[in-house]
Amino acid sequence: MTQPILDVVAIGNAIVDVIAQADDAFIAEHALSKGGMQLIDAEFADLLYSQMGAAMEVSGGSAANTLAGLAALGKKCGFIGQTADDQLGQVFAHDIRALGVTYTTAPASDGVPTARCLVLVTPDAQRTMNTFLGASQNLPAAALDADLIRSAGILYLEGYLWDPEEPRKAMRNAIDIARQAGRKIAFTLSDGFVIERHRADFQALIDQGLIDILFSNEAEIQALAQVQGFDKAVDAIASKVPLLVSTRSEKGAIAIQGGTRYEVYAAPVTEVIDTTGAGDLFAAGFLAAHVEGQPIEQCLKLGAVAAAEVISHYGARPEADLQVLRAKSGL
Repeated sequence: MTQPILDVVAIGNAIVDVIAQADDAFIAEHALSKGGMQLIDAEFADLLYSQMGAAMEVSGGSAANTLAGLAALGKKCGFIGQTADDQLGQVFAHDIRALGVTYTTAPASDGVPTARCLVLVTPDAQRTMNTFLGASQNLPAAALDADLIRSAGILYLEGYLWDPEEPRKAMRNAIDIARQAGRKIAFTLSDGFVIERHRADFQALIDQGLIDILFSNEAEIQALAQVQGFDKAVDAIASKVPLLVSTRSEKGAIAIQGGTRYEVYAAPVTEVIDTTGAGDLFAAGFLAAHVEGQPIEQCLKLGAVAAAEVISHYGARPEADLQVLRAKSGL
């Protein structure tokens, strides 16, 4: 097994986020699931966009956000995800490459437009995400860069992208490539609706020993285990994966490795502005320390620092220097 050149390569949705403030009445008026994520079609995406307030547009996507955090922490990363050959696709490609992330996936020359996520942030800082997957859901196995996958110590997979059939096949192929190269697989469950649709698949991946690091939040781990109660759900899954990591919002986060449970408090935040990307940036901080061989507790702490930064402002990518914040935290 050759030594990895990159730290993490991720496969995920190549999305441009459109973020605007909204009140609870707007959420109710459009029958949206507050605080959750739903898939929408092109027609509803156009309607919702036309009725949103003033917005800012930034490149996003769960796995891509995690890579943004990893890159900000000095890690070498690559990304695989499909855009269309349109303006938003060019914006996404420019933004991720500007972070120093290797991105070689060719845009689709025909078909649907680049994906976008319409994010509505209510006064309580909850984000309601409405995602049109667009070109990202058509990522074919042929678009995989096998050499890029082999070059990274960890292959990080985004659960959101498991929903469409074609990228699901691509990620299965990517798992095979990474395994044959002796690399680790990290998987994030992403959202309850994804788990409801693909629980059997996820459980099969776990049972087959194909996931080395499983990321979840409090609701997701219970949905996967089909058990009420966080601790019971964790107990049901932890013995099946080498490393389980689960975030609990203001209650902090836990990790279980080899039967040992580690737990940290949430990092302090002066004001919670927007929870978009909190889990993505937590994974970034955790993985940044993990690839350095840091103890699990240190990985959790750096994850908490990165998550605290991103929820202190609008948008799902860090604005402050994460390396400075890390140094100040003594990590």
